[in-house]
Amino acid sequence: MIELKDISVIFNQKNRQITAVTDVDLTIEKGDVYGIVGYSGAGKSTLVRVINLLQRPTTGNVIVDGVEFTTLKPKELREKRKNIGMIFQHFNLMDSRTIFENVDFSLKYAGKKKAERQKKVAELLELVGLADKVNAYPSQLSGGQKQRVAIARALANDPEILLCDEATSALDPKTTLQILALLKELNKKLGLTIVLITHEMQVVKEICNKVAVMEDGQVIEHGDSVQIFSKPEQPLTKDFIRTATHVDQALETILGHQKFSKIAEDEWLVELSYVGEQTGQPIIAELLEHYQVITNILYGNVEIIQEVPLGSLVVTLKGALDNRQRALTYLKEQGVNVTIIKEATQGGQSK
Repeated sequence: MIELKDISVIFNQKNRQITAVTDVDLTIEKGDVYGIVGYSGAGKSTLVRVINLLQRPTTGNVIVDGVEFTTLKPKELREKRKNIGMIFQHFNLMDSRTIFENVDFSLKYAGKKKAERQKKVAELLELVGLADKVNAYPSQLSGGQKQRVAIARALANDPEILLCDEATSALDPKTTLQILALLKELNKKLGLTIVLITHEMQVVKEICNKVAVMEDGQVIEHGDSVQIFSKPEQPLTKDFIRTATHVDQALETILGHQKFSKIAEDEWLVELSYVGEQTGQPIIAELLEHYQVITNILYGNVEIIQEVPLGSLVVTLKGALDNRQRALTYLKEQGVNVTIIKEATQGGQSK
């Protein structure tokens, strides 16, 4: 559906060049909910604006549904853009117009008759759960309701692609989940291809089936969401994921507690992570029964990414050294990723 080839964007400012995007290649399939994640200044918003040529790339090709956008004449480009809806962080609603008039705005200039437009607006507001707000004004709505209006407006011309630029950043956590659930529903019901720009891996975790991570204008890692969450390769990706799954926060709390500041000679502090069916295996019970290793669970979490469970545990393993080593071998054989966080030296001091 969307193919970006060798995309670079360079801005000229006061006799100097600023490179916002460098040599990016991305392929987004029809029906994907594709997350592009990165910190502020990573170039992700510039990249998403390249897709509908609101930002023309300095170099590279933008191919949408088989059409090379960079070669289109202005009139042809305007026509193709109707197939791409866009929503923003701050809604961009017209305060002096009713909710009906905000959604009707793009239809009005598409040459549709009034009766046809009224029917379409009613259907869209019903779709986003705002059928009763047709005569309200933006000032009378909550942030989540305003974003629903913005989504309805973006869908007015029946696009196949929806671009979301930090669409949930201005919303509280509960409202964010509601908007993400709506986008997920629209993806399934309408077959929308969604490109979602965010600095929050939590957002990606909720609805994206694929993800690209950007840093300093480059895509440093991309792939299937389960793959990225279970086996991140780049330090920034690992940082994003551990923040979203709260593992680092849990470790900081544990290591800062007086009880765990020192580890006994026959003990390890260990982090375990595992994917899919492994989360249903009684591995903890196996460690005691077969290896005489006592496991004390200090933190546990299971995330569901694209219907696949990803588990994280922070535990202490207590027992004879040989037994602990054999227990670790068993865990790895079961596909569990094992990281020893803390262990004691021979003198009994932690390291």
